[in-house]
Amino acid sequence: MTEKTFKFVVVGGGIAGVTCAEQLASQFPSADVALLTAAPLIKAVCNFKQVSKTLEEFDVEERPSSVLEEKYPNLRVIQSAVKALHAQQHTLQTVDGLEIHYEKLCICSGGRPKLLTQDNPYVLGIRDTDSAQEFQKRLSKARRIVVVGNGGIALELVYEVEGCEVIWAVKDKAIGNTFFDAGAAQFLIPSLDTDKPERAATCKRARYTIEGPAATQGLAVGGGGDRQGQRRGLEEPGSALGPDWHEGISLRGAEEVSHRVSVEYQSEVKQIYTHQDFLLSPLASQTADTGSWPVYAQLTNGKTFGCDFIVSATGVVPNTEPFLQGNSFALAEDSGLKVDDHMMTSEPDIYAAGDVCTAGWEPSHLWQQMRLWTQARQMGWYAGRCMAADVLSETIELDFCFELFSHITKFFNYKVVLLGKFNGQGLGLNQELLVRCTKGHEYVKVVLSGGRMLGAVLIGETDLEETFENLILNQMDLTPYGEELLNPNIDIEDYFD
Repeated sequence: MTEKTFKFVVVGGGIAGVTCAEQLASQFPSADVALLTAAPLIKAVCNFKQVSKTLEEFDVEERPSSVLEEKYPNLRVIQSAVKALHAQQHTLQTVDGLEIHYEKLCICSGGRPKLLTQDNPYVLGIRDTDSAQEFQKRLSKARRIVVVGNGGIALELVYEVEGCEVIWAVKDKAIGNTFFDAGAAQFLIPSLDTDKPERAATCKRARYTIEGPAATQGLAVGGGGDRQGQRRGLEEPGSALGPDWHEGISLRGAEEVSHRVSVEYQSEVKQIYTHQDFLLSPLASQTADTGSWPVYAQLTNGKTFGCDFIVSATGVVPNTEPFLQGNSFALAEDSGLKVDDHMMTSEPDIYAAGDVCTAGWEPSHLWQQMRLWTQARQMGWYAGRCMAADVLSETIELDFCFELFSHITKFFNYKVVLLGKFNGQGLGLNQELLVRCTKGHEYVKVVLSGGRMLGAVLIGETDLEETFENLILNQMDLTPYGEELLNPNIDIEDYFD
């Protein structure tokens, strides 16, 4: 067994892990830093832009790990999956027989897929570049697919797919309820029936393809965030896809139709049948759709659909498995590694960031954890700073980014900004909503409680994000303004400058 020793070790080549490793390598140029990743490519933040106090925008690029090593001479990227962690001995073992000793460790192993079913060749999860390419290949021959899930990847997928009928099974009463309410869903739904605008030909993200199977075995160590995508089984995955994963790949089916999406609300998959099993089941005589399909999905709403394949986009669970055996980590209810306000786990000298961890501190009343790209970057950056502060015996305050929840993304070609308790999370009946909606142009929702703004959803080019962020942060009493707050004829920015 080969042994190596590093001052800092970070596990996971996703956004949280790479951000943390960069932070440590730049703060300690003479210390040895290792980044362990199961995939040959790492995820890097580029085109970073601080939009306002808490809002940030950036692109995510897949890059070969050599780019990091060239930038930081003291940083070593090791491509291997973790087999075991011995927390008391401060050692990690990799699947290919390497033993790594560390002084401080940060686990950023992301999430792994919650698949509808394991080992079914007709059920495909989308999580990383490989699975996205596999999806594209299969879609090119498909006439109909069933998409199951209501998170970010499902939302993007149903909008982007053309030339193929899409049956979208959503367990909720409205689409995208992780991100917005039924009103915003109604605003977006017409986009599924209209032709999409032509997209500019440039794609900001560099792409690298990997020839042949990746040379790693064992459990997934990826990064997660923003996209509740996933992958079949526990193959060796890459990190989660970036927010613009579908750009530059043709998501076209075999049919002439441009855009045909049917949404089945409040329904989940009850049973999956192969063609043979379906013909032998009583469903065959009850289902109007008896065409010859390779696979059939029976939904809980009583309908059954035949299709070419099923896309499972039903979220991820924290990828803690390689680290738990023989150690005594405190776990949160969602199975994430519980971390304190310095991103420390319950094991000595071990930190965690991104999708694998769960915030165990008392959060600000305007912040909540969501497994998104923005939070993966913020947590990775802050974890690196906390590890550095510990080594230097400095005190460090909880970062300002945990003061107010804020997120920018894009759905159905609209800019979407979420602030604070944007869905009235935890407010119960003690909330008042103000809504302004211009069909096909913008949707603005404000959450008020006791006359103070606690959250907002902005869809479209509203230019209100900075003003609303300030109003939420300074908790000004807005009672005097009433509904005038959203009057389109009043320039609210000038009002509160």
